[in-house]
Amino acid sequence: MENILGLLKLRIKRGSNLKPCDTRTSDPYVVVTMAEQKLKTGVFKDDCNPEWNEELTLYIRDVNILIHLTVCDKDTFTVDDKMGEAEIDIKPYLHCVKMGLSDLPDGHVIKKVQPDRTNCLTEESSCVWRNGKVIQEMSLRLRNVKSGEVFVEIEWVDITGSNGLSEVEL
Repeated sequence: MENILGLLKLRIKRGSNLKPCDTRTSDPYVVVTMAEQKLKTGVFKDDCNPEWNEELTLYIRDVNILIHLTVCDKDTFTVDDKMGEAEIDIKPYLHCVKMGLSDLPDGHVIKKVQPDRTNCLTEESSCVWRNGKVIQEMSLRLRNVKSGEVFVEIEWVDITGSNGLSEVEL
């Protein structure tokens, strides 16, 4: 595991207004891919507003690679249906982490990231100081589908012995 800058905890909190694929409901799960890494949440049965509250951890080698989320509907006898997708650019968040802040009041907003055509944010996303760490909470609008949002949170974890973000150009 050489050249790893650090780890990123990705908390898949919940989905909202997801597309029904099985008559009136779906069995959604989230697939997270970044470069060669691929992780999945558990399947939430019969629910278009699932509460996953699962934490997945990615190792970060290149800050320029987007994190890709695909929401799918689990099917028993056929190929799982895609229910939309979204991307996360971690660079705005990593700018905050690189500031090397400490001793801020809990809940202090360090930076606000605005939704635009280049990201999947449904609303302003804040990088916040919480429990001695920088956290970014975001609501992502799913692309290639009529409706659906996924609520996620990211948190950077330094690795002992790694140069981390110190030499990374953001």
